[in-house]
Amino acid sequence: MFLLKFLVGIVGVFYSCSDHDYLHVRSPGDIMIGGLFPIHLETTRNATNPKEVSCTEPDLQMFLRTQVMIYAIQKINQNTPRVLPNITLGYDIYDTCADVSLAIRATLEMLKSHSDPQNCPLPSNILLPLPEPQTKVVIGERYSEVSTAVARLTTLSSLTQISYSSTSELLSKKFKFPTFLRTVPSDAFQTEGISELVNEFNWKTVAIVGSDDEYGKYGSDRLEETFIKRNVCVEFVEILPGNFTQNDSRSQQKLSNLIETLNNSVAEAIIMFTKDTNVKIIMEAAIKYNLNRTWIASETWSTSPRISTMPGIELAGQVFGFIFKRNEVPGFKEYVRSMFNGTTNSIIERLKNLYLCSNQSTQDVGINCSKKCSDPGCLASYVDQDKSYSVYLAVQVVAEGLRALLKCDDLRCERDTNFTTFELLKEIQKVNITLNNTHLYFTDGDPSLGYDIVQWKKSTKGTQIKGTQIKIIGEYWPNKTITLPEDLRQRMKDIKVTPYYCSKTCEPGYMLKLQRKKCCFDCVPCAEGEFSEGNGDPCEQCQDMEHSVDGNRSKCLPDTEEFLKWTDPFAIILNCLAGIAIIATLLFTVLFTINRRTPIVKAVGGYLCFLELFSLLFSFCLTFTFMGKPTGKSSCAGIPLFGAAFSLCVSCILANLLQILVGFNFDLKAGSWIKKLNQPVAVVIIMSGIQLALTVSWLILQPPTSGHERDTDQDIVLYLCKTESDAFLIAMIAYNAFLGIICFLFAFKGTQLPDLYKNASLISVSMVLFLIIWIVFLPIFITLKGKYKAATSSAAILISSASILCCHLAPKCYIMLFRKELNNERAITEYIRKHYEQKGVSVVQS
Repeated sequence: MFLLKFLVGIVGVFYSCSDHDYLHVRSPGDIMIGGLFPIHLETTRNATNPKEVSCTEPDLQMFLRTQVMIYAIQKINQNTPRVLPNITLGYDIYDTCADVSLAIRATLEMLKSHSDPQNCPLPSNILLPLPEPQTKVVIGERYSEVSTAVARLTTLSSLTQISYSSTSELLSKKFKFPTFLRTVPSDAFQTEGISELVNEFNWKTVAIVGSDDEYGKYGSDRLEETFIKRNVCVEFVEILPGNFTQNDSRSQQKLSNLIETLNNSVAEAIIMFTKDTNVKIIMEAAIKYNLNRTWIASETWSTSPRISTMPGIELAGQVFGFIFKRNEVPGFKEYVRSMFNGTTNSIIERLKNLYLCSNQSTQDVGINCSKKCSDPGCLASYVDQDKSYSVYLAVQVVAEGLRALLKCDDLRCERDTNFTTFELLKEIQKVNITLNNTHLYFTDGDPSLGYDIVQWKKSTKGTQIKGTQIKIIGEYWPNKTITLPEDLRQRMKDIKVTPYYCSKTCEPGYMLKLQRKKCCFDCVPCAEGEFSEGNGDPCEQCQDMEHSVDGNRSKCLPDTEEFLKWTDPFAIILNCLAGIAIIATLLFTVLFTINRRTPIVKAVGGYLCFLELFSLLFSFCLTFTFMGKPTGKSSCAGIPLFGAAFSLCVSCILANLLQILVGFNFDLKAGSWIKKLNQPVAVVIIMSGIQLALTVSWLILQPPTSGHERDTDQDIVLYLCKTESDAFLIAMIAYNAFLGIICFLFAFKGTQLPDLYKNASLISVSMVLFLIIWIVFLPIFITLKGKYKAATSSAAILISSASILCCHLAPKCYIMLFRKELNNERAITEYIRKHYEQKGVSVVQS
């Protein structure tokens, strides 16, 4: 209590209001309810003596809201059956003049105990609770900034504070403000509601004007965060200073800059999240410069008559706003009409002359005598249905909490009025009532209430504008449910371009993009390989194997797949030739098997010819691996496997040539190197083994794999076999060429020998064909693109293998079938004899 005494002393020194300005009304009762109302909206301080404070700008609606509290308390005290039998509620109402300092002084007055605070010593244990205040609950304040300061004081004595208008999200933090409750929703819900409204109207660009206080700063920050999440562009956020007034030079400069910014802004809606005194200053300038914008009003000024009745307000533009759920305070208008008939208190006496058109001019208070305010009954037309009803709800909540705490029925209360503020706080937090179709309960001090959405409409009479009508057009609930007139919603959504030539949405295949200035979007076409379904959505990349169509990039279409299909004419020809070659190879194998003991089979190499036939058969089968869509590594192993198979074939031929050279060259020395090389098995194993090792290394280290390439010009995906490096391919071809050249040299050397079956000559032809084919094939294979690259590989293998089959083996089969007289040893001997006789060499026949 010493702390309270100290604070009261400090405030008393530095602030004093004259009785003429500072209003206070009190009515005794068994239980006292405090009230904080900014009946005056501004304060001025003496420049030479700051402790002198003057309250200015009296507000009619705030005056009426104080009367709502008084009226509600009187009804609780008078109605039958009584809510609190044998208990009378009193009130202690202070005019805070919207000033934090004055509100603190009023709160400290209400926190005094029943005893004289001058005689209360400081508790020896600082953890002990402070003495119980004489006021058990406080209703107020209007502005969040003031309520925040008051809430820090009420926490000291666990005094319940119920605000009828403070909506700052900060006040929902219970660890900071455990005793604060309110009968209006938190700004967290209001900002979500504003965001939903912007979304429903398809507005893509907004600007935010807030103020440097708990209400404006928290609300502006939350709005900006919400819009960023919804991809709505916030062109600017302007925070007004706390002392924003018309008389301050800095405020005037700030206002001038703000009006210029608004005039150059491309925002579709200007959100004014600040108190009505600030809005009034801005709107006066907006009217002066005929801004004609779209405004979104927070609940502080959505229904403010001080703004809506300003002359020329229609020049500022259209206004949408959020207000608390509206309802009539039962019987209050009748009370207002009769409040001057016998009812009196200091507030009524102070404002009686200000608001009634008597001999005193009413220009300073914004009341026009032409509106028939010459009698008290006219004041009833100024009773609002949102904040006034919130005051009424606050009083009813207090009464319900007291009824539960004191265990009252219609006849009596079991407990007396000797209770603590903490006990009352706990009961009020548990209140759950339905009043005039309003269901109210608290969650962390916030009520279960929503908002009404209003629109300011021009009221016309004939051809002249006669003020502004504020009409409810929808509602918003904290569960993000918003209702609006369907025609209005559709009309707003149909607007494609803003008045500032900024696109709001785009046709399919286009996206919104910033190009000229911040938050001004243009429709630009999606790039190649991208698509947008419309509505200005960002262009997205088509998935792999898809493309967007030129001129209509609204969707992605599958790319055309290209590979050497089995039905391709070239593939059919190759497959037919390969099939014929396979059949011929099998027939040759059967024929060689039948004649395996005849001289002609021995002349071809004996058992080596079967290895040769097997390698050729395998090579012909490999031609089919180049057909169809490549899948996996196995389908791309055709060329490496051909290298191994063909080297086996050539190795067999080389071994056969060595046999011919050794067999017919009688002049060869015993130690000749050719005789040393005449080891058929060793030759085949070594020569083909080198290529086999190269092939295995290729398949292990850098195997050809299936892949695809996109032709962006034709939107074609080519499926093919890719090689990591051409080194193995070149090495394989080079080695087989090396074997082919050696065979050709030995065959050319053997053409002079008495070879009845012309092995050497035919082999020379086949090797020349092989070398020519692969010399031509290699550059074509490396440079060629498209599906026929696989076809060239198949054709090269087919021709290479067929050249050997036709040139080397086919003539032998012809002899076996049609020249059988040559397939015996006598024919061979006779041929050798004639060969040497022509050279003058005598031959001895055995």
